[in-house]
Amino acid sequence: MIKAQGIHKSYGKIEVLKGVDISISKGEIVSIVGASGAGKSTLLHIIGTLDRADAGTVVIGETQLAQLSEKKIAHFRNTHIGFVFQFHHLLPEFTALENICIPAFIGGKSRKEAEDKGMSLLSMLGLAERASHKPSELSGGEQQRVAVARALVNDPAVVMADEPSGNLDSASAKELHQLFFSLRGKLNQTFVIVTHNEELANMADRKLVMKDGMILYS
Repeated sequence: MIKAQGIHKSYGKIEVLKGVDISISKGEIVSIVGASGAGKSTLLHIIGTLDRADAGTVVIGETQLAQLSEKKIAHFRNTHIGFVFQFHHLLPEFTALENICIPAFIGGKSRKEAEDKGMSLLSMLGLAERASHKPSELSGGEQQRVAVARALVNDPAVVMADEPSGNLDSASAKELHQLFFSLRGKLNQTFVIVTHNEELANMADRKLVMKDGMILYS
């Protein structure tokens, strides 16, 4: 599902990634761990098309990302990749359902199609009765589940999560971790999770350890 080879990335004189190779199978849950500054988030952003490598190749499915224009990359990201971040980034003026539907609207889906899919996801995540609530009326764990539903609304092949439980209490974090595995079981999506949470990292099918811009072992 994901194959990256020889990924290099520098910011100014700081070399963040030093020739990373990574291969992830369809339906696999992979965690990436390492100290702050090891290059975890930078790698996630590059394989998730949010940033471009200075050198190296990234292939998702059959698509060679380097060959796409910025416009085509944006479309590919919207239709093939879902993102969950540490901070949910929900828009405060919109309801839970409206927040979930935004990527579907961007992707050209009709309001009915987007809302039907959004409600289906809210039901799956146990939040159907919270559809009309705004983020300020939801708990932290509920907000993050809404963010997960938003990531899933376009049926992405890959879900990228960057410290997804970093802003949650331990009970909500555990719920979120179990949710990822439940979703994989139902939808067979591929998950790439950057985390400092050892429990989540060790639950993954495979744990990649990064240090100083390189993957040490998996």
